[in-house]
Amino acid sequence: MEHHMQKLNDLSRFLTPLKPDGTLIAVIEMSLSNWLVAGIVPGVERQPSKKLEVDENALLKLLNRWREEARRAGHGIERIAVAFEAGRDGFWLARWLRARDI
Repeated sequence: MEHHMQKLNDLSRFLTPLKPDGTLIAVIEMSLSNWLVAGIVPGVERQPSKKLEVDENALLKLLNRWREEARRAGHGIERIAVAFEAGRDGFWLARWLRARDI
């Protein structure tokens, strides 16, 4: 039993290592009326945040704008990671983002 639990908890074998210099991270706080998106953008000192309408295309545009800011600061972004609570909107948005390589 113990061996099984250990295997279950060893997430390192399933996750790609996080490379901070090449990863843009965004966290979304979702409500019914809007999304508050905060980012950690490599090469950008400030941690940008933006309030958006509930709109996945606006989110994608914002992520791409932050990717471009990182590129201008000398950091090529290989990966965009987005975190949010998987509530009402979580599952369709996760699928939608994954289909766009996020």
